[in-house]
Amino acid sequence: MDTQAQHSERDRSSEPDAGSGERSRFSRVRDRVVTVLSWRRVLTGVVLAAVLLLLFSSYVVQPFLIPSRSMEPTLKVGDRVLVNKLAYRFGAEPERGDVVVFDGTGSFVRENLDANPLTGLARGAASSLGLAEPADTDFVKRVVGVGGDRVVCCDARGRLAVNDVTVDEPYLYPGDTASRVPFDIVVPAGTLWMMGDHRSRSSDSRDHLGSPGGGMVPVERVTGRVDWLGWPPARTGSPAGTGAFDGVRAPGAAHG
Repeated sequence: MDTQAQHSERDRSSEPDAGSGERSRFSRVRDRVVTVLSWRRVLTGVVLAAVLLLLFSSYVVQPFLIPSRSMEPTLKVGDRVLVNKLAYRFGAEPERGDVVVFDGTGSFVRENLDANPLTGLARGAASSLGLAEPADTDFVKRVVGVGGDRVVCCDARGRLAVNDVTVDEPYLYPGDTASRVPFDIVVPAGTLWMMGDHRSRSSDSRDHLGSPGGGMVPVERVTGRVDWLGWPPARTGSPAGTGAFDGVRAPGAAHG
């Protein structure tokens, strides 16, 4: 028996396999590459989801955070509503009683030519996702008068009239009258007269009677209609509708 040969075989079998070391290094490199690719796929997915959400928010439904008490009790501070941006997209126009979000630039606020566009873009994106308060130019109010309407306030019981028809407004904040400030206006064609439901706490068309445009909001400035309340969970659903303006006649029909 060749003991020398046996020792040689045992010695060779106990030596580390150079190939196995190469395979181990290859496995580690492969694992790192797979991890990097996995993270890239995750980040790509997140970016894609954010882009799709922004597009959806820009053209279909936009979340909107309620920042003030001006629409109580219908909407409260901190409520997150979903604005239907298709409501007036195909020929339909805002109607009396609709709760809408609109851009008040040029009617409720002056245009800020010195605003930083990048800051505005970032804030607009966060607002579109419902993660931040809306821009200072965005408002949520109720449509009280449409083009051609004559809106007058107030009668002895503190109610307003539209086209000579007295309107009872059940959505008003308890204890509020239609307005503490009397007014008698005719809404120009293509514009809207806007008021908050909490009249004593709302800065609306009444506060801009002496401004250029007289407090009227152009229809094209309307972002969409508030159709859903998404937060808090106890109040989710569609905001209560109103029949307050059902008896109001069309503009021009008030005097026969």
